[in-house]
Amino acid sequence: MQLLKILRWKIAGLLARRLAALAALVLLGGLLSATLVRLAPGFDADERELDPGLNAESVRALRQSRAGEHNILSFYASYLRGAIHGDLGTSHALGLPVQSLLRERWPVTVRVVGIGLLLAWLLASTLAFTACLCRRPAYEILGTTVSGAFLCIPAAVLALLSVILNAPGYLAIALIVFPKIYRYSRNLLAKAYTLPHITAARARGLGEVRILAWHVLPIAGPQMIALAGITVSIALGASIPVEAISGLPGIGQLAWQAALSRDLPLLVNLTVLVTLVTLLANSGADVMIYMLSSRSDGRIRPSAGPSSAIVNAL
Repeated sequence: MQLLKILRWKIAGLLARRLAALAALVLLGGLLSATLVRLAPGFDADERELDPGLNAESVRALRQSRAGEHNILSFYASYLRGAIHGDLGTSHALGLPVQSLLRERWPVTVRVVGIGLLLAWLLASTLAFTACLCRRPAYEILGTTVSGAFLCIPAAVLALLSVILNAPGYLAIALIVFPKIYRYSRNLLAKAYTLPHITAARARGLGEVRILAWHVLPIAGPQMIALAGITVSIALGASIPVEAISGLPGIGQLAWQAALSRDLPLLVNLTVLVTLVTLLANSGADVMIYMLSSRSDGRIRPSAGPSSAIVNAL
């Protein structure tokens, strides 16, 4: 009972530190995004000024609407004050409140990214586990060839092929994410199978399925959970070209339009949103690993933070 209470306090402390770090990184990400957009060439240019139907007063009003964005620190401070009260600003390009744009478009991205991730994990894990269980060169060659082929194809090309073939957008996201999952998980499983106790289990006559379930997955499981958190950010990045080329009205298409029009209020909010989702996915994976390792070992250990190692490997 005492150990369980200490474990709960440790997990609560870990969550508090994670939340504090998450808030700081989200705020820093929004500021860096605003700074990069402000310093980008052509920031002051506005295509709407090229409209021959506008008079000098209208052009002056357009320029005045961006006057508050020249000082990036004052703009970001004003943005944070508005965000605290639920006002995320107004998009210059679309002329609509950013909050309503995000509310209308996030269900599309969640559906496309969610189904794409599910398909990518099903395909990659099936190939990886089959190659490990069968231990035949044909399966190894098949998985390596297929994953290598899709890894060499740019995301925009896969998105364009999905439009030409009239395939759903989530299929393109699945094919973009799949090779990264397969290559890392296959190497992880192959490394686990080389451990001495796996060889001893085979020598005792244990079946391949039992070895995988009782000896390999407990070793590779934490890294697989961390990989799941990393693939969320990979899928979000893939959704930008897929939604932009496929015409899907999601967050990715909105980010593409905001980048083309240098829409600072919209870009800052999108950066904050993507940063928040990415950090939540990675932190959630690390917390799950911490809880599993603490319970399985019967003692409390600090989190090893495997997500950062996987980022470097990918």
